[in-house]
Amino acid sequence: MKKVLAGILDFFTVFIIGGIAIGKFTGGMTDGGFKLEGMPALILFALIIAYFVIGWKTGGTLWQRILKTR
Repeated sequence: MKKVLAGILDFFTVFIIGGIAIGKFTGGMTDGGFKLEGMPALILFALIIAYFVIGWKTGGTLWQRILKTR
């Protein structure tokens, strides 16, 4: 159960932080947050995939380490 929770929290953490960062650099910020289309959206998806791959290869993602599931 903790692994599933860690995965969900990792996804939302990277999605929100990455989305805001990419939105600020590409002009995709809105009053309610960010809206990414086209290449910025693909960059965010690549960032999410890279986060999990690097996390799994280096001993765990951020939330896996916090929740001690790895």
